[in-house]
Amino acid sequence: MSFAVVKGASYVLVHAPDMVLHNGTTQTTEKILNPDSDYLKELPNHLRSYEEAVNYLPNQVYIGNHRPEELRNIPQPWHDKDISNADRVGKFGEIMPEDEFIGLMKIVDVFDLVKLDKEFTASVKEKLNNHPLINDSLVARLKDGDDSSVIEDLIKNHHAEALLYNDKLVGCVKRAHDVDVNLNAHVIFENLVSKASGVLAALHLLDKYDIDPASIDYVLECSEEACGDMNQRGGGNFAKAIAEIAGLTNASGSDVRGFCAAPAHTIISAASLVKSGTFKNVMVVSGGSTAKLGMNGKDHVKKGLPVLEDVIGGFAMLVSENDGVNPILRNDLVGKHNVGTGSSPQAVITALVTEPLERGNLKITDIDKYSVEMQNPDITKPAGAGDVPQANYKMIAALGVKRGDIERSELNDFIMKHGMEGWAPTQGHIPSGIPYIGFAREDILAGEIKNAMIIGKGSLFLGRMTNLFDGASIVIEKNPGKVEETKGISESEVRNLVAEAMREFASHLLKD
Repeated sequence: MSFAVVKGASYVLVHAPDMVLHNGTTQTTEKILNPDSDYLKELPNHLRSYEEAVNYLPNQVYIGNHRPEELRNIPQPWHDKDISNADRVGKFGEIMPEDEFIGLMKIVDVFDLVKLDKEFTASVKEKLNNHPLINDSLVARLKDGDDSSVIEDLIKNHHAEALLYNDKLVGCVKRAHDVDVNLNAHVIFENLVSKASGVLAALHLLDKYDIDPASIDYVLECSEEACGDMNQRGGGNFAKAIAEIAGLTNASGSDVRGFCAAPAHTIISAASLVKSGTFKNVMVVSGGSTAKLGMNGKDHVKKGLPVLEDVIGGFAMLVSENDGVNPILRNDLVGKHNVGTGSSPQAVITALVTEPLERGNLKITDIDKYSVEMQNPDITKPAGAGDVPQANYKMIAALGVKRGDIERSELNDFIMKHGMEGWAPTQGHIPSGIPYIGFAREDILAGEIKNAMIIGKGSLFLGRMTNLFDGASIVIEKNPGKVEETKGISESEVRNLVAEAMREFASHLLKD
């Protein structure tokens, strides 16, 4: 079978300042350990408005309104440099405000676990009625809302999770079971956020590339959340839950989990499913995580910065059978972090980059762009984590020098030519290779580049089941033109050969 192709990619952000305050794990942990801390008192003064989040260049790059190359033209930091004429809608997706997203959480809730008060429901219903991707049948799922007294009682007496907008109570998420901790209100809240942001990304993918929802055969979901009950805590299935709301009536699906590296693993799986002929069209989709909101907030506040981890991320992409046009996924050029690889940066990059290139007889310079952990340095540098993409590119370049692919004097030039500045929010899996796929597809189709390597890395040790690191990579490449399946000989040739063999056999019988 010929290689699968990338037919499109979508990217969405949700500005969620109230969820930073009340749902990010840095903040919820601080409330338990040090509820009167100066950090919690100061934090609200460091939250950005929706307009500021929209006007932020890395966010605009994420949804496709600006190019990654533009980041190099503006000195870091970027948070104090608003861009002009910013739009919430980009060619890849959108930046949704928090109130509309809370409404979307209600829309995707099929067990009536989300309760919104009547006033807020009326307000958000009007806004979502004007959203081009939220149709009437979806808006109707908002219903009319509930009395605020009902919501207050659920929070006070029945362990519901509060939903706030502009620091005002507008609703709640109920627990789904009285004793099952896997179905408590906090977990249900996190899962609905992931589902809703995944649905938004899926809807944008369908819309941006004029994809018939009925054409999707299978969905692979790759977020860092896990849904299930006490009998199967991570059993899933986000994929079918998202497919149901997005109207993918002919699709089945399942979830792939691998911490931050999950999207790379999932793209490889999707490419393999299509190349094998199992499915024609596979959607890869992921929502985001509220747990990571404000993750580095203490360092940002300490340095007088805005809390830049105030957006929930999501993405989707379509992997389809070869059409002779769209870029192909070279699943013969896949890198993987083996159990015996080791966790040193050199060992990891060797496994994910140089080993697959050696199999393809390629030099490091034969890949035009490397999309690594594209974390926004505005976020990571103040927290002491440095510039993550640049650290990755330096290691790739160093290995290039070691292999003799480039001279030591060419190291910086290699980084400039084959690397990029980071622009993705620190949502774990969201920065891990996938932010560039939409641009890579366009750049390859335009002839700007011939290929790119998508590199995802993950920290399996966070699950306390192994001390191992993880990672996977795959090359996206210019389509050489549709390769038809060839048989060794045609059916007519087979028939002629059989007939000839039978004649010879009969001749031998007559002689005997």
